[in-house]
Amino acid sequence: MNAVRTQLLRAGLLASIAMASGCAMKPMDLTKVSEDSGLKPVAVKTSLFTIQTLQPAAQQAQRLRVYIEGDGRAWITSRTVSDDPTPVKSLVPGLVVADPAPAVYLARPCQFVLGANCKQKLWTTHRFGKDVLQAASEVLDTLKSQYGVRDFELVGYSGGGAIALLLAATRTDVSLVQTIAGNVDPKAWTELKGLTPLSGSMTPVDFADRLAGVPQRHLIGLNDTVVPPEVSQAYMLKVQPHCGETVFVDADHYSGFQSAWALYRDKPVKCEPDPGSNVK
Repeated sequence: MNAVRTQLLRAGLLASIAMASGCAMKPMDLTKVSEDSGLKPVAVKTSLFTIQTLQPAAQQAQRLRVYIEGDGRAWITSRTVSDDPTPVKSLVPGLVVADPAPAVYLARPCQFVLGANCKQKLWTTHRFGKDVLQAASEVLDTLKSQYGVRDFELVGYSGGGAIALLLAATRTDVSLVQTIAGNVDPKAWTELKGLTPLSGSMTPVDFADRLAGVPQRHLIGLNDTVVPPEVSQAYMLKVQPHCGETVFVDADHYSGFQSAWALYRDKPVKCEPDPGSNVK
């Protein structure tokens, strides 16, 4: 009897662990995150994907702040690619909800909405590729028409930082880029982390001449081991923006940025003849 009881208890414990793990891996619920905020989930169709957004009520806005999500749950383990890149948790929707300015949350392709064109390469080797960039640009076109937007401020978190900079380099209506824990130099990132190069991706530093003229601010976590500070430092040395600053924050990759972002989000970026880093 004792042996049977022990087996039953062990089975119950394993079942509880499995259920807890399942809950922990449950994709983030944007409806719940945005309730009572004035933002509503809206799926935007592009030529290849349906992109999930959070949007405010229709209103005219000369400038729209668009927050671009990170890579999400691209990998289950270091060797296993996820079948669904939807984030389990993310600080980005909370930043959008707390922003008093007209703001939109922009997910990456296949996050929240899987479709026929969703292949694993889109959140691995091709995460900064042409199809991903085109989808984001098409969403901006839709938002521009919908809200009567003159120009955009793009805010990129983690891998969304590379997307924000690539959009700024390939469009003429991006007036400001800010990144939070941004992977702004994917090539330097893979080299620093000893990872396989992202064969199907672009990198912002290849557009250094264009990006040098784009005002930009990069919030960097001093304790970030996912995208270490050296990544932004490598980017700034290569691009040398005329109006650019870096702000070092006591944060890791997933937390600690909220108060710093609230402090800096509406401050003009400092412009200097010889751009340097502004360490805070």
